[in-house]
Amino acid sequence: MSLGRTSPDLPWKTRLFIATYCFGVDVCRRSNGTLNRGLMNMFDPKFPPSKTSSDHTIDPSRNLWFRLFLPSATISETAKLPLIVYFHGGGFAFSAANSKPYNDFCIRLADEIPAVVVSINYRLSPEHRFPTQYDDCFEALKFIDSDAVVLPPQADRSRCFLAGDSAGGNIAHHVMVRSADEVLEKMKLAGLIMIQPFFGGEERTESELRLTKMPLVNLERTDWMWKVFLPEGSDRDHEAANVFGGGSKSVDLSAMNFPATMVFVGGFDPLQDRQRMYYEGLKKSGKEVKLVEYPNAIHGFYALPELPDSALLIKEVRDFIQK
Repeated sequence: MSLGRTSPDLPWKTRLFIATYCFGVDVCRRSNGTLNRGLMNMFDPKFPPSKTSSDHTIDPSRNLWFRLFLPSATISETAKLPLIVYFHGGGFAFSAANSKPYNDFCIRLADEIPAVVVSINYRLSPEHRFPTQYDDCFEALKFIDSDAVVLPPQADRSRCFLAGDSAGGNIAHHVMVRSADEVLEKMKLAGLIMIQPFFGGEERTESELRLTKMPLVNLERTDWMWKVFLPEGSDRDHEAANVFGGGSKSVDLSAMNFPATMVFVGGFDPLQDRQRMYYEGLKKSGKEVKLVEYPNAIHGFYALPELPDSALLIKEVRDFIQK
């Protein structure tokens, strides 16, 4: 938790970028629960693959595909690199695997871990509600595990890590839970990397009420995101949002084969209390979990390389994977 300061210290260019993106998000959201997708694309430019990345289709009817990233440095074909399956954030409604912040962040992961990174592009709400995003990403994981795709020889599927930020962290958790009952043929899920995961609940937390004017995330935006993602008539205590307090449908992880997990929290993120609850829930379930806190970090800091904590996060991820 950040003490003594009421607002984050950000470079002016970063503030301008965030303000422009938030303006786009707000102007494109409609009160009737729909989204002006065409206009939003103007605020979220998409980028083609680079020399070290490539796009691969899983199911064109669902626009389900992934972008594969390799390190930019020359890697011997006999080398074995961890495989990171990444789920992008965006409140289930925004962004894509080829959005610039996620394209650039996955390039950094591939280069600095180093690793082979597979970033999943899944369908979005409000056009596609729960459980579409979980279904798409779980199907993508099974596709990558199968003979339907030929990964580069450096990809070590016996060291596979699921990772995601914000809503992508929420997806990573639920995909990991589904995978506990699924026999994967080639992949071994060695760890879970949760970067400021997006969880919720009906009861407001202290950080949600205190941090009302933070960049990117506020209650009005997140309430809208939950409303257009969760099933009609559901509230934020639905098991998709409130994973340890969602009533009778919440999954008991205590007897589940759940890998070592790392949870990242920012001191200027209104979602931080929910993220700590997730950490405590895993601990109470007897799981190996590490909490990493950056007191001065806003939500989404990892995708802003000009912020010092962004580099620290990648170092922590590298250490976690290497251990």
